Amino acid sequence: MNILAIDTSTSLASIAVAVDEQVVAESLVNTNRTLSARLVPEIERLLATAGLGISDIDIFASATGPGSFTGIRGGVATIQGLALALGKPCTGFSSLAMLAMNFSLATTLVCPMLDARKSEVYAALYDCSAAIPSPRINDCVLSPTAFLDQIVAMSRDKVIFAGDGALRYHDLIAERLGDQAIFAPFPSHNSHAANGITLAQHAFRHDELKEPSQLLPVYLRASDAEINKSNLPAVHSASPT
Repeated sequence: MNILAIDTSTSLASIAVAVDEQVVAESLVNTNRTLSARLVPEIERLLATAGLGISDIDIFASATGPGSFTGIRGGVATIQGLALALGKPCTGFSSLAMLAMNFSLATTLVCPMLDARKSEVYAALYDCSAAIPSPRINDCVLSPTAFLDQIVAMSRDKVIFAGDGALRYHDLIAERLGDQAIFAPFPSHNSHAANGITLAQHAFRHDELKEPSQLLPVYLRASDAEINKSNLPAVHSASPT
């Protein structure tokens, strides 16, 4: 079984290819403002490295968010299009769960945290002691202070923090949680699509694969465009006389 998995939830996209439960190619690509131009060529390059063609892929997988609106939309659309063209199934997974899997089998709770801008973070709290992470606090978007308050109210156990949100709010986390907080080393702040391979395999084994049309982004909050649109004054048509 051949699997292609991608994560485009941040500006550092990750792509991985697996053959029979072995990752045979993986890359991290800075796609800041260039996702549409770089994603498909990088997928093609990795497939060539693995000695595969796109038609050899059996399952197409993508992180569905939360994260960058443009990145998530572009990644999901790419995976949808490839799967639809080839008549292959898809699966989606949380970008936060995939980041937490950098610490698979750890006995310490893991908090993946992405910078959501507007003084907010996308964050969750996961138990990663098994191969598939289990949420203790579900994926959400909150101010970092409000999210940290949830952790403090729930547990006094140590927590590993990872992601660009953890880097941005390092001082706040350290002040609020003190010795309870453990900050991941720098290579572990980036997601790896190889973790998505494990999640795709889990979906296959549990009969949770989807049709391409069922693969949908998870934004957690409205985009700026949607907010601006909702704030526009209503336009009323003149009544016929």
